[in-house]
Amino acid sequence: MASKPDAEIHSLLDIMARLRAPEGGCPWDLEQTFRSIAPYTVEEAYEVADAIERDDMTGLREELGDLLFQVVFHARMAEERGAFDFADVVRTIVSKMTERHPHVFAAAASRSASEQTEAWEKRKALERAAKGKAGLLADVPLALPGLTRAVKLQKRAATVGFDWSNVADVLKKLNEEVAELSEAAQSRDPDAIQDEFGDLLFVIANVGRHLMVDPEAALRRANEKFSRRFAYIEKRLAEQGRTLGAASLDEMESLWTEAKALERAADNETTA
Repeated sequence: MASKPDAEIHSLLDIMARLRAPEGGCPWDLEQTFRSIAPYTVEEAYEVADAIERDDMTGLREELGDLLFQVVFHARMAEERGAFDFADVVRTIVSKMTERHPHVFAAAASRSASEQTEAWEKRKALERAAKGKAGLLADVPLALPGLTRAVKLQKRAATVGFDWSNVADVLKKLNEEVAELSEAAQSRDPDAIQDEFGDLLFVIANVGRHLMVDPEAALRRANEKFSRRFAYIEKRLAEQGRTLGAASLDEMESLWTEAKALERAADNETTA
């Protein structure tokens, strides 16, 4: 059933080469640049995450293929510039993973998960220094989603002891930030409101980190929950021949509570 991955990869590389061929290639693909393709790359990564959230293995296979195509696309454009090619990309990641796992690929002693994480961060620090990025936070990508970047910054700072000692202290800080946002809201100063709201989000990300919760995943889950319950409101109103615009807030809140109760009942049946 399994085919040789080398042959399949070569087929994909050949397709990309033909799409970018000056003669006979695809006009749209030929017009693309690293910058124009970057949003698609990010989108495909999110679609991979979405398939994982839904535990959709068929979808995951397809989305991983789409993401791989993005990697091949970028590598092809780099090859056209004479910068590097797909093989260089593979060699780089193979070398990086081998060097970062000496306990697996070399004679280094086996480590616990925490020891491995510490060694990983030390090795990454050496790599940053070699690239001229000596600052601890220098290479945390600016393009990451805000909450994800916040956690990455916090984790990096924590490696040198700049961190809260326990979650209770972080929750205390969260309450302080809520109070400061409330004061800013009363002042009606847009800059102050934005600053305090940002501080609040940063601390929320820190709470999630201390509770071992990915804030982006938690927010996606909350978004899905909201969408699901709101769809229930629409469905129940439609059954009555009514629209959202014709329903009062009290009616919609009642249906929301109904949807919430049904979900809890279903969860209880599942865990019973």
